[in-house]
Amino acid sequence: MSLIYTFFDAANMHRWNDHLRPTDLTELDKQAHKMVIAWVLAKFDEDEKGKVDWKRLIEHAMFSFIRRTILTDLKPQLFHRMIKEKESQMNAFVLREFDERMPRINERFRERFISYLNREELSREDRILKAAHYLATSWEFKLLYKANPTMFGIDRTKEEIDRQIREYEDISGVKSLLFAKDTGDFIDMCGQLRFQQRWARVPRIPRTSVLGHMLIVANMMYLHDTDEGADSGRIYRNYFTALFHDIPEILTKDVITPIKTSIDGLDELLAEYEKEMTSETLLPLLPKEWHDEFISFVDDPFSNSRGTDGKAIKACDRLAAFMEAHISQRYGISSYALSKGKEELRAKLLSADTKIDVKSLILELEAMDI
Repeated sequence: MSLIYTFFDAANMHRWNDHLRPTDLTELDKQAHKMVIAWVLAKFDEDEKGKVDWKRLIEHAMFSFIRRTILTDLKPQLFHRMIKEKESQMNAFVLREFDERMPRINERFRERFISYLNREELSREDRILKAAHYLATSWEFKLLYKANPTMFGIDRTKEEIDRQIREYEDISGVKSLLFAKDTGDFIDMCGQLRFQQRWARVPRIPRTSVLGHMLIVANMMYLHDTDEGADSGRIYRNYFTALFHDIPEILTKDVITPIKTSIDGLDELLAEYEKEMTSETLLPLLPKEWHDEFISFVDDPFSNSRGTDGKAIKACDRLAAFMEAHISQRYGISSYALSKGKEELRAKLLSADTKIDVKSLILELEAMDI
């Protein structure tokens, strides 16, 4: 749970906070958007060059995320320079912090993290993640540029981001995202989930987005699957089903659970609308060869019918929501709606039929000094 809290805490890391921002931009949302982009890039690359090691891509994304949260919100230029010039010292610091924050982490996971920090060359999957990182940064920068046209150094920043992206143009999907309207529109639409807040109309800190929530659920699911010794195919299906499970909310917006459950038949009607609108709006933005797989991610993600562990994904979804409520209360912000929602989530988690030991995770979270 300490690792999941580290990911969640990235909602408190504000990006571009030395610029005028039309909306808040957090590290959690950036990492989530990066993984959506990484999926698109890796699918293009797999279509052209053959099998991608999806397990490595997912885990290395998590390792990169861990390192970024430990090193806090340094300016990118300084961050990359420090990694380049002082990599061994920086990695030693990261590992010390990692061990202090997560003393009970799975030892095999820790060993793979050390191997990641000490790797001498970037793998194909690492380069895909790097490209996704810069494309997500570019997406953010386009939001900022018009609000900061006279800021000192703004054009230099633009040129640097463009240069970084050009270094990865050999990756199959990079040019498609830059120049092909359809896939670019898909990334834009997914990015809109950064603006949709969880727990609509409920005061809460930190405010988290639908997109950030989706990454927390996906990372929980990956950690569960690796603990269970799941094969790479199952890890891939579960992770990306979890990552995309709320994607239809781009089209419908978030309807809070009390409303869904208090109006007879509304939940089923919304599910029908989401399926119809996904087919009409999102699918045409992706290559036809990907449609069946994408539908399998977003159509009834909490079902076990497509080779995924839907019950476990649902448990992770509820656990992430429970965290959102509990952490806000620990920060001192609560309300009747938040307290009631948290207690309902706790009860549902404890009665759920799932392989995940939710009781231990809840107790661990509640015992944490937040």
